[in-house]
Amino acid sequence: MEIRRGLPQDFRELLHCLKMRSKYAVLLVFVIGLVIIEKENNFISRVSDKLKQSPQALAEANSTETSPAPVENGSLASLRELDAAFSQLRSHLRNVTLQLVGNEDPGPRRHVLLMATTRTGSSFVGEFFNQQGSIFYLFEPLWHIERTVTFEPGGANAVGSALVYRDVLKQLLLCDLYILESFISPAPEGHLTPFMFRRGSSRSLCEEPVCTPGSKKVFEKYHCKNRRCGPLNITLAAEACRRKQHVALKTVRIRQLEFLQPLVEDPRLDVRIIQLVRDPRAVLASRIVAFSGKYETWKKWASEGEAPLREEEVQRLRGNCESIRLSAELGLRRPGWLRGRYMLVRYEDVARAPLQKAEEMYRFAGLPLTPQVEDWIGKNTQAPRDGSGVYSTRKNSSEQFEKWRFSIPFKLAQVVQDACAPAMRLFGYKLASSPAALANRSFSLLEEAQPSWVT
Repeated sequence: MEIRRGLPQDFRELLHCLKMRSKYAVLLVFVIGLVIIEKENNFISRVSDKLKQSPQALAEANSTETSPAPVENGSLASLRELDAAFSQLRSHLRNVTLQLVGNEDPGPRRHVLLMATTRTGSSFVGEFFNQQGSIFYLFEPLWHIERTVTFEPGGANAVGSALVYRDVLKQLLLCDLYILESFISPAPEGHLTPFMFRRGSSRSLCEEPVCTPGSKKVFEKYHCKNRRCGPLNITLAAEACRRKQHVALKTVRIRQLEFLQPLVEDPRLDVRIIQLVRDPRAVLASRIVAFSGKYETWKKWASEGEAPLREEEVQRLRGNCESIRLSAELGLRRPGWLRGRYMLVRYEDVARAPLQKAEEMYRFAGLPLTPQVEDWIGKNTQAPRDGSGVYSTRKNSSEQFEKWRFSIPFKLAQVVQDACAPAMRLFGYKLASSPAALANRSFSLLEEAQPSWVT
């Protein structure tokens, strides 16, 4: 007791502080061990070593009435280092807690849904969000549902598919990626799967810590392209989703906007829907190239003209255009549940001014447009003319978007115009009255975009 009284007041306060911290050290380390990811383990071990050394430091301080200056200075330095370590731990704990509970975040957590149909440029536009480091982006996860659950078009089956897609989509936006395990074939084992569709198109699934070391014995069908990763660990992917500040998802398998109302009204989500459309004549021309087998009838009729197009083919085209139009009209009517949460975007406008449209989409979503996104847009919209594949997201966008005009036969364009006229008028696509008008570059097939398309 006399030795303690002989110690300087400041030093006694430091010792008291150290004792108090020691009482809470075990609790802190335990909590942090639950929430800090594996790469923080070395840091925690180093702080634990400091804690183990603290009783020895106390014994040395109490062993004599006076301590040489070097020992006192060393103790103070050790305490300062320990104090700094605790400050860092508190900071880490606060950050992880905010990510888990969602309170006091720097900004609200956004959930962006890019809603489109095939061959409308959705892969290209989706990259605008995939390149943003704070966004967890998924590319067509509903592909697995479509492959597993068979729905016939029209009637109750169409409603059933829309409800299934919506419910799966909600769970994905909430970072419950385990929902996909019921649809991935073969079924994942131990939450590991080598069959995540187009995994390489989602940066979040190909970066640390989701990208685990590769396994030579496992064939991964949809692998990461830029680095060697093993099978996808769905648990790690779900954790990565929760750590990211925002979530974005691109799908071409949801067409009925009205079915998304419960999702938009879910208090756990802050959904922003971007509906991407494209000139249906360009869509057909692109599908004939990309899905040659499915459109063999169209190609034969256009080149040979021997047999007329089957009525069901034309009806399917008309039905697709109508579902897109009805969803857009609903969004543009600004119902209360969609107000401020719906944006209509034409692919042609994105192709002509990609950076400007990216800024508009980010502003609508309430997200910051980062330099990484701007750099990607600059590098991937000025590609060589011969460097764009069917599925490529790297294009000379200002030249590509009207290329279809010189490849589609006019008789095909006429069929599309007859079947899709209401949708084309709504979206500002002009009809071509002759083959010469269709191939005439000076004749614009595009009206100016309407400001009212952003709601």
